[in-house]
Amino acid sequence: MESNEFNEDVAYEKFAQSVYQTLLNNEDIKTTEVQHNLNIEGRSGCKHQIDVYWEYEIADVLHRVAIECKNYNTSNISIGRIRDFFGALNDIGNISGIFVCKSGYQSGAIKFADYYGINLKELRAPTDKDWEGRVETIQINTSILHTDIKKRDFYFDEQWCKEKYSEQDLRKKYSIKGFTDEIIIKDKDGNKITSMYELENNLPHNWTEEKNREHTYEYNDAYIEFKNLGSVKILGIKFTYDVLTTSPESIIISGKETAKAILKDVKTGLIKYFDKKGNVKII
Repeated sequence: MESNEFNEDVAYEKFAQSVYQTLLNNEDIKTTEVQHNLNIEGRSGCKHQIDVYWEYEIADVLHRVAIECKNYNTSNISIGRIRDFFGALNDIGNISGIFVCKSGYQSGAIKFADYYGINLKELRAPTDKDWEGRVETIQINTSILHTDIKKRDFYFDEQWCKEKYSEQDLRKKYSIKGFTDEIIIKDKDGNKITSMYELENNLPHNWTEEKNREHTYEYNDAYIEFKNLGSVKILGIKFTYDVLTTSPESIIISGKETAKAILKDVKTGLIKYFDKKGNVKII
């Protein structure tokens, strides 16, 4: 049976794998899938266990990267851990190394890694300290504005209608049926100009509540379909409507709730923030 310590170590390795996969997904680099727990044979014939490994290409040149993960919460990484990792990299050959941990590194480990080109990182879930001096929570107060249509008046081209229909036809009552996005206004060639839905959603307002506001859309060449009458030429449509607002609502966006990981470069101090949606940004 695996110990809890081993399970936590493997979980941290997979955490590192997912973070670096996210990082590569956000880069314009031709890369393979980031892999976990690989054994790579060195030039000595010895096999070396690599926690996280990937390959990528830049200008048709293949690059290999090995990541060593240490799930330490309290003690800093010693020079001995970095030296052991360097030995494996040197035996494998033609491979770059990244060492990641949660806690930090002793000064000797930093000096050794810097000399031999090993990249040291701190990788962990964000803590309260990471938000010091930064915006942790954003609150957005919203109030949605909408229109309540009270009346629609159609202005017909009377001369056109008299030439098209008999007086008996014009005395009848005709209606338009359908959802607003199905009621289409077209030109004489049958091409769509707009729809009732678009007209209603573009009614003007002054970003405040109003009662019985009126607005008229005017046309020179527009036709609308009436049931049992066909396409009728219109000169305009007048809307009478109220402008209303919904009750205010607050939307709270918490950095803590959306945060996945913090990746800090020990040498430069650069910190990359990863959220749960796969976005990466420098903070």
